[in-house]
Amino acid sequence: MTEDNRKVLPKDFGSDFSLPGRLEEGNSEYFDVEPIKPKPKNRAILVFALAFVLVAAGFFSYYFINQSEIDSKIIQNRINDPERKLVNQYGVGRYGSDHAHAAMAIFIDEEQLNFGLSQFQVTSRYIHFENHNPYQIHKHATNVPLEMLFSSIGMKITPECIILNDGVSAEMIAGKFCSGQDQSLAVYINGEQYYSDISQYEINHNDRILISFGDVESISKQLLYLDSLRIFDVPKQTPQYSGNDISV
Repeated sequence: MTEDNRKVLPKDFGSDFSLPGRLEEGNSEYFDVEPIKPKPKNRAILVFALAFVLVAAGFFSYYFINQSEIDSKIIQNRINDPERKLVNQYGVGRYGSDHAHAAMAIFIDEEQLNFGLSQFQVTSRYIHFENHNPYQIHKHATNVPLEMLFSSIGMKITPECIILNDGVSAEMIAGKFCSGQDQSLAVYINGEQYYSDISQYEINHNDRILISFGDVESISKQLLYLDSLRIFDVPKQTPQYSGNDISV
């Protein structure tokens, strides 16, 4: 990987959001007057705040527990020999040393390859598709190029060709698709054409990658489709619970 193509993600910094959940109670025996009861408006605000805390706790608990289960399955996957060779070649960091999401769409003759099928899910510990999502890439370590993803799903992409060792959709058969007189291979990253070797590229969070083989007139439509895809945020840290307060 050349120096110009190396991408370094900024480190995630956790941030705490403390949600108030404690009521101060005065000692009324030192006062001659009766304690002032909360006004209905204040009570309504309190009820709303409590409801928000419960909903937020439920959402974050589900999200992080689900992600923890996925991470556990990933770590249990054994590293095969081809992946180990790439890990050593690129100096890949430990699992969890980085975390980035990107959207990628690959079209061959206007047919999008479907990576949501089970055989293309979590094929590498370090970079993969998961949750049957057909386009979102998850990267879990530093110094992980796209070659590691392509290799893990039986694919090779050069500046001139897309090589499929296995079918990646119901209709698509294995084959070699190379630029010629009538068709060409084009790569775009974040809307800009990319002329270097895409297999050596390391994704940044929120990257949008288009790899298109075929008629160049279809690229504008494919870029619009790629821009419409949602890229999910990376969780900053596991939620911590302390008494009535919740921090994330």
